[in-house]
Amino acid sequence: MVAASKPAHELTAFGHALAGALGGVFSNAVVYPLDTVKTRIQATDDKKGKGKSASPSVYTLLLKILKEEGFGGYYKGFGASMLNTFSMQFAYFFFYSAVRKSYITRITKSLPKGAKLPQISTAMELILGAVAGALAQIFTIPVSVIATRQQLSDVSSDEKSGGKDNSFLAVGREIIKEDGVTGLWTGIRPGLVLTVNPAITYGVFERMKSLILAEGQKLSPWMAFALGAYSKTLATVVTYPYIMAKVRLQARSADVDDSAAIEAAEEGKGPTFADVVREGQKPAPTRTPRYTGAIDVLRKVLAQKGFTGWYQGMGAQITKAVLSQALLFMLKEQFEKYALLIILLLRRLSLKA
Repeated sequence: MVAASKPAHELTAFGHALAGALGGVFSNAVVYPLDTVKTRIQATDDKKGKGKSASPSVYTLLLKILKEEGFGGYYKGFGASMLNTFSMQFAYFFFYSAVRKSYITRITKSLPKGAKLPQISTAMELILGAVAGALAQIFTIPVSVIATRQQLSDVSSDEKSGGKDNSFLAVGREIIKEDGVTGLWTGIRPGLVLTVNPAITYGVFERMKSLILAEGQKLSPWMAFALGAYSKTLATVVTYPYIMAKVRLQARSADVDDSAAIEAAEEGKGPTFADVVREGQKPAPTRTPRYTGAIDVLRKVLAQKGFTGWYQGMGAQITKAVLSQALLFMLKEQFEKYALLIILLLRRLSLKA
């Protein structure tokens, strides 16, 4: 991630991590209903073939959730998702600060005494951001897996399963029971690939900012919003197929490829595929996993729906991700001030103690 303008008071790595985490939680909370909708659209999987089916629109799904599940349906998995956002943003900013400091220290040692440290290139900033993103993914993806499962549950499926416990810990135990501890890291491979998403986002943002502003100038909040929206849109379009694949893998790693059962469901003779996903019905031992990995997801979606299937639900993803990221860029300095106040308060309390 490319370094942004520093606030008036220098923040430590912990301070930058805290500011990023607070900003991420706020911006994602504002658009969370869209996050729920885009997750359900991305997890939708049908066998009707190319061009024969269409995913529900964002507006249609928003109305459907409100009618069937009430306002609370928009916030399924909210706690887990906010925990995931906080932990992911905190880890990303923290690891970025650590790897960047390590890189600068190594470069400084190789320079002649008294030589000025050269500016880090954009390419290296992107590499450092990708490394930080990979480390953050490894430590935080279990929370993301649990949040995705929670978002895919609905009221009807909970009633059919006798008031199934959909709490954070209960879903976590269910995943471990069905898939083992490694089930909590479902989707880690596409997740690691997707570290290029924030790298592109921040790289494009900083590049555009350097072209627009003269040295020493700062972006206005609304200009930061616009540049943030542009950079996130570009990053999302480039990486979306893998985003969709990751969601499908996390939605239900135990999904099965059973054409007869799916056809029966389409005819009303059994539970729909969506019901199987949301209720977490355990497959028979003789069935095989529906997907073996992200590449398998992309291959099967391409065969069933064509190239456009890779971009199923992208409208919802872009709307949610762009608004969230743009808000984060717009309010970044404000959250850095909040983080500094929190750190100063903690220091005072520790001194009094």
